[in-house]
Amino acid sequence: MAERISFHDQISRNKWKSVFLMIIVFIVLLALGYVIGLVMGPDYFMIIMVLAIIISIVYIITGYYKSDKIALASVNAKPASQTQYSQYHHSVEGLCLASGMPKPRLYVMENRQINAFASGRDPEHAVICVTTGALTKLNKQELEGVLGHELSHIANYDIRFMTLTAVLVGMVAIISQIFLRSLWWSSIAGGRRSRDNSQVIFLIIGIILAILAPIVVMLVQLAISRKREYSSDASAVKFIRSPTGLIGALKKIDAEHPPSTAEEKKKINKAVAPLFISDPFKKKVQNAFSTHPPIKRRIEILQKM
Repeated sequence: MAERISFHDQISRNKWKSVFLMIIVFIVLLALGYVIGLVMGPDYFMIIMVLAIIISIVYIITGYYKSDKIALASVNAKPASQTQYSQYHHSVEGLCLASGMPKPRLYVMENRQINAFASGRDPEHAVICVTTGALTKLNKQELEGVLGHELSHIANYDIRFMTLTAVLVGMVAIISQIFLRSLWWSSIAGGRRSRDNSQVIFLIIGIILAILAPIVVMLVQLAISRKREYSSDASAVKFIRSPTGLIGALKKIDAEHPPSTAEEKKKINKAVAPLFISDPFKKKVQNAFSTHPPIKRRIEILQKM
């Protein structure tokens, strides 16, 4: 018999993982800055390290405190009116009352697909955003299944952890670009400046890190995202006491066609795609770069609950 996971233990672990990840973000940036400094030479070392420290602090603070605003702005979401979207508000209020959670701020984004996401650093500063497609195509039970899934992300502190993971991916990509561009500027400024063996070795290491680090970190982010979708599906069943609504919603999502035009695809930033309940780009082939696990597999697991 599988060992049960304590709900409160999971929250505690996610909090500690978030703190640990913030430390890793800081260390990764400093390490890359250090390698850049060694390659560029002592004249640039202090300047690069100072810039690395400043960028890391600003990036972490911005990602931590403004994650919800950034995510909402990226999809052009609008606050959900209490009168226009009364059923949406009532469903969230009922689920929050049953689970003892504070009610998150509710938003709506214009999109014909059925989808939703949650963001924010903790339950007291959380938001839920659903598409207009979800509000029009889902019945009350199915909508509650989707909302229960998003509230699970909030309750488990998944949104904080995934936000910080996204910050890590973005930071590594930025510093890698800084390094590669600095090599180009260095070659222009220094011409064919001779390098000793140690500089050449650090140069090769730096180039390899700059190319591979963003890819590796992104793969880790996507793997974590896929695993947490299963966890939130299970937690949603715990909230609602039935898997029927979520199963119905996932079946409708699976039956939808992928975005057909370039304009539709541009409506959602790829950086926030892992936050959604399903892949907004509807990739048919699942691989290591998929943001979500297969919907059919999620439905099979839910049907066994």
